[in-house]
Amino acid sequence: MSADDSPLPVSGLPEPDEDERLHSERLAALIRSEIEAAGGAIPFSRFMERALYAPGLGYYSAGARKLGPGGDFITAPELGSVFARCLARQCAQLQTESGGDLLEFGPGTGALAAELLQELQRLDAVPEHYVLVETSADLRERQQEQLQRTVPQLTDRIEWLEHLPASFTGTVIANEVLDAMPVEVFRTTGTGVLQRGVTWNDGAFAWKDGAAPDELARRVAALDLPPDYTSEINLAAEAWISSIADILERGAVLLIDYGFPQHEYYHVQRSEGTLMCHYRHRAHDNPLIRVGLQDVTAHVDFTAMAQAAVDSGLDVLGYTSQAAFLLGCGLDELLAQSDPEDARSHLTLTAEAKKLTLPSEMGELFKVLALGRGVEIPLRGFTLDDRRGRL
Repeated sequence: MSADDSPLPVSGLPEPDEDERLHSERLAALIRSEIEAAGGAIPFSRFMERALYAPGLGYYSAGARKLGPGGDFITAPELGSVFARCLARQCAQLQTESGGDLLEFGPGTGALAAELLQELQRLDAVPEHYVLVETSADLRERQQEQLQRTVPQLTDRIEWLEHLPASFTGTVIANEVLDAMPVEVFRTTGTGVLQRGVTWNDGAFAWKDGAAPDELARRVAALDLPPDYTSEINLAAEAWISSIADILERGAVLLIDYGFPQHEYYHVQRSEGTLMCHYRHRAHDNPLIRVGLQDVTAHVDFTAMAQAAVDSGLDVLGYTSQAAFLLGCGLDELLAQSDPEDARSHLTLTAEAKKLTLPSEMGELFKVLALGRGVEIPLRGFTLDDRRGRL
């Protein structure tokens, strides 16, 4: 999500064109048939999974251009080279410590991989293999084009997988991945916990609440929330971290996303949850419209992610804001190397750095969580401000 995305009333969204409308109707029909087969409603987590990942129809599975200036939102790597160049320094340190390969999960357009590989080559720290795990054929094609164009000299080291490998040693990167994993939505009442589901009513998708399954009810009860509180729990992201723990022999996992520690995530003033949608660089909070055409995300509960890692046998190596991480990884050095006499280049670089680090932009909302196994050294990205004590 770019810092340019700002909440907007649904009535102010741009209108989809005819092809988009027909595409959305096809996906809506698929979800409606699943709702009917389930007896009238499905959990929101299933609705979100279908909306984003239904083969050939979901937001990330279909062929529309979703990322970058011409899409629905911009991620940090697409702002320029600064993010990747800083991240490369953390990866280079880990290469020295743990060896192994680099694995990027959910690599989007390939922008991060391209810049990261170029900087790692400058640092003489290119891994033997750079693995991209991507399930979308459309995005995989874009990544291949990007990397062939920018790092043709390194393409023999790049490989694509549709699923996690059976085992892995090295560094795993997941930039804005957890926020797009399907979440369970719940609502508390004076008598218990309800699971929010989705039904079809009067020609549109609508919310329908039902009794929460035991595990969801137990997890929500432990949060001790007041009645009439709506929010999310990302069980899918927790399961993904467990899967990473299963395959990681030695190395680190760097999770970069927007979110909060648990005590902030479930703050009393955040009683409507964190679900957010992005369509043509406009943000709104209704996930039940324009299925297949808009991104649907939820902020990350980093406390829950850290707990899932510990429960799976991983160590929590660091937690901090994106701003502190980038500064710890040498952002000030990169800026110092910029030539102020080259006004255009210098201004572009400093503007990018500001967007990545200012609290009013991406600097504070975005966090970095490092997990690992067999990593004994302090990671440089967390040397300025390690917030593990706040998780």
